[in-house]
Amino acid sequence: MAVPITVTVNGQTHSGEVEPRTPLVSYLREVLSLTGTHVGCDTSNCGACTVVVDGQAVKSCTLLAVQADGAEITTIEGLAPEGGLHPLQEAFRETHGLQCGFCTPGMILAAWQLLERNENPSDAEIRHSLEGNFCRCTGYDNIVKAVQHAAQNA
Repeated sequence: MAVPITVTVNGQTHSGEVEPRTPLVSYLREVLSLTGTHVGCDTSNCGACTVVVDGQAVKSCTLLAVQADGAEITTIEGLAPEGGLHPLQEAFRETHGLQCGFCTPGMILAAWQLLERNENPSDAEIRHSLEGNFCRCTGYDNIVKAVQHAAQNA
């Protein structure tokens, strides 16, 4: 039995029906074709599926699409202006804050939330805010540098 939902994703309103057990990440990827949000672990451990829901970074693999009904959602695709890069995206590029890129969308959105709350975070605050997002490639140092760079150049 499908349930009707309406969500605003990256500034566009979408209405439709979803199965009650559909994770938000599946709705974003399969229904809206927003594949920048990655599926990593399906258990909220890795953070690859992080999106912003009503101003809060959340792991979309454990949030049901029906729970997001009425919400405003930002994915990595909606973070930057059309044809450009968000300062965090630019910082990750400039400081080599990514290698394979799988974790990058989730890292950037988690870092976005931090910088919205704290314009000048310390290394420890950056590391703490990203501790729910795993990266197997970088060792995190360049990710921290990327967030620092974005904070300094915002």
